[in-house]
Amino acid sequence: MSHSETAHSTFTLERHYAVPPAAVFSAWADPKVKARWFAGQHAEHDLDFRVGGRERVLGQHDGRALTYDTQYQDIVADERIVCSSALSFDGTLSTLSITTVEFVPDGDGTRLVLTEQGTYLDGHEQPAWREQGTATQLDALTAELETTGTAG
Repeated sequence: MSHSETAHSTFTLERHYAVPPAAVFSAWADPKVKARWFAGQHAEHDLDFRVGGRERVLGQHDGRALTYDTQYQDIVADERIVCSSALSFDGTLSTLSITTVEFVPDGDGTRLVLTEQGTYLDGHEQPAWREQGTATQLDALTAELETTGTAG
């Protein structure tokens, strides 16, 4: 009999963007824009951004097939996104998570607050790796918004 391992972790990341909440929100909602900063250039990305809609990323990580499936549970335009996600490597489920992204007006810009609650299965992914990867994606969003000036 194999031994199963379950770890739980919550992290919160914050970023400030010098554009209004609508522009930052749009970078999450627009399939072409989100594919650039979220999925990377070598991954397949599909986004149906609506409550009940799904997002899927198919790619490679360290030579393994990566599948990231998300379902959108709650969307309040320019204010909040809540989704649930499953991450698998080579067809083995490794992480389940609930993510809340808040877009808070902050002067002329936006304070983004991302909170993720995760369940990590059998050591396939570590909470610190997930936090680092999410931070890298938010850094890519920063670069996207700095390059375009808006998300459009």
